[in-house]
Amino acid sequence: MRYYVTADVHGYFTELKTALTEKGYFEDTEPHKLIVCGDLYDRGSEARQLQAFILDLLEKDEVILIRGNHEDLTMQLLHGWHRGSYFQLHHHTNRTIDTVLQLTGVDPNWLYTNPDQIGRELLHDPYIQTIIPAMVDYYETDHYIFTHGWIPCVPAEEGPKDYVGVADWRNADGGMWDKARWINGMEAAHSGVVEPGKTIVCGHWHCSFGHARYEHDGGEFENDPNFTPYYGEGIIALDACTPRSGKVNCIVIED
Repeated sequence: MRYYVTADVHGYFTELKTALTEKGYFEDTEPHKLIVCGDLYDRGSEARQLQAFILDLLEKDEVILIRGNHEDLTMQLLHGWHRGSYFQLHHHTNRTIDTVLQLTGVDPNWLYTNPDQIGRELLHDPYIQTIIPAMVDYYETDHYIFTHGWIPCVPAEEGPKDYVGVADWRNADGGMWDKARWINGMEAAHSGVVEPGKTIVCGHWHCSFGHARYEHDGGEFENDPNFTPYYGEGIIALDACTPRSGKVNCIVIED
């Protein structure tokens, strides 16, 4: 199977289409699937166009969706409106609110006057009803594991390593996966948390981090940062930090 793999699209549908076009996705007549390693929305302004694209692929069984931390944020927003979640700063800085307004088309003033109506509109949106339920914590092939932040692991209590692995991570509970979606996979991989014989493909953390820290190639955000995919021992990281780079990363994998 041929997989076109991306991550952290964050509502930038035009940039996603450009990346897929450059890789030949739309001209490919052989069996293939798109893998999105989490964080579909919450930065760009094309949530509706992206949603229509993803729903079409789901109907044709041509996409594999990995759950990201921004999908978790959306669910927190949905279930916490009665506790004032629409007023919480992190839902504004992470643009969760903006995506809800784009997808539902509700009046922004409802945030203050009718938040329960926003909750009802969001609850019935295909994002909640179809897309998030279709998401998985990870997807695995013969030689690759696709996830968002990283596979479940825990912070190291002492020593030079940032993280240590956990036994039987594939069967980790929901709480472990919730935490794993926030992990910097490049730090975890350089701590030795990898899967023998496989490469873990992840998103979540900007690729420039790995290029700057481990290859001394540019800075994270200044000094000519490198936002192209980061390749290391047991890892491929894909988050292009699209608001800064103007691009979405996409790689093609045969497995």
